[in-house]
Amino acid sequence: MLITLTDSKTTAVIDSTGAQLISLKDPSGREYIWQRDPKFWKKCSPLLFPVVGNCRNDRTILEDRIYAIEKHGFCRERDFDVSQKSPSKAVFSMDDTPDTRRAYPYTFCLSLTYELKDGMLSMEYQVENRDQRAMWYAIGAHPGFNCPMEDGFAFEDYQLVFEKEEDAVSIPYDLDQLHFSPSRQGIRLKGCTLSLNREMFKNDAVFFDKLNSRMVSILNPATGRGVEVGFPGFETVAFWTLYPEPAPYLCVEPWNGSGIYENEDDQLSHRHHIQHLLPGDRRSYVMTIRILG
Repeated sequence: MLITLTDSKTTAVIDSTGAQLISLKDPSGREYIWQRDPKFWKKCSPLLFPVVGNCRNDRTILEDRIYAIEKHGFCRERDFDVSQKSPSKAVFSMDDTPDTRRAYPYTFCLSLTYELKDGMLSMEYQVENRDQRAMWYAIGAHPGFNCPMEDGFAFEDYQLVFEKEEDAVSIPYDLDQLHFSPSRQGIRLKGCTLSLNREMFKNDAVFFDKLNSRMVSILNPATGRGVEVGFPGFETVAFWTLYPEPAPYLCVEPWNGSGIYENEDDQLSHRHHIQHLLPGDRRSYVMTIRILG
């Protein structure tokens, strides 16, 4: 089911399959969300839960049991229920099922609320623990944006512009061992801007786990056009596009958690930035998207 939200400045379309944002347009009809060309990537904005990235050998340990779980979890193909539908707001939710409990043993409710207000799209992720025991999980967003966003420009004409001054180094991903390697040197971010080039992504995602900023823009400095992504509810952020193919998109991925680190064991509860909820508790995480220019 496709749900359309509108206000005077923006139109958003969400697919109940995966609660995935599949379109974001300005009043002129310009599209900013990647349109799922399977030649490069058949998704555009998956919800990542209860793991972000990969587990070692696609296995994780919870309460002394081993569970098989795929990269980024099981939400991408799930059909979410739709409630509280209005012209500018909709809530998408899913509960645990026998199928999810084979990969993740907890009783939970996961919801994603989309709301458009004055051109700003707010996305509120909420996790509720309905189990009788504490639950551990990771959660993340993965929106892909067209890049370039305008005719006559290239991917390399755009910059990542951070809201605050930064002095940080990304954590590289080891494509041979399939883990993040904090012991290796990644990409240096000094100041507020990082110019895009495809070689940045030769080792997969560019992942920063310690930033001052909780907002970043993909911006064409020549035109002022782009998108701004706020992630106040998330502790880390990654950026990704396909390599070496010239895929015309860039993902901005706010995460609480990530793929496994080389120095972590397989216990989900031991993973960095892992989230923890006591029985009956719930927690919300907010991300925002605004079209610039």
